Amino acid sequence: MTISLQLEPEIETRLIAQADAQGTSVEELLSRLIEGFLKASATSNTLLQDSPQKKTEQFLRWAKSHSDIQAPILSDYDISRESIYSREDEML
Repeated sequence: MTISLQLEPEIETRLIAQADAQGTSVEELLSRLIEGFLKASATSNTLLQDSPQKKTEQFLRWAKSHSDIQAPILSDYDISRESIYSREDEML
């Protein structure tokens, strides 16, 4: 199926950047996002009825589905309060 979307230029730029960061095409990225959204909406109704064990399994499966994201590992200092506030002070 082919779908045309009118996106704001800023959204389009961010979408292209996200696809590049993940090493994929915009079409593939959108396809994965839509598929994930549809799966989430289909399962969201059953989450209230699921057992804690099943919720844990679903969460772990969801977390593993993000393993292809190429994000840098942050050190303890990078996420420390001191680091955050010193960066904010430098911007002033």
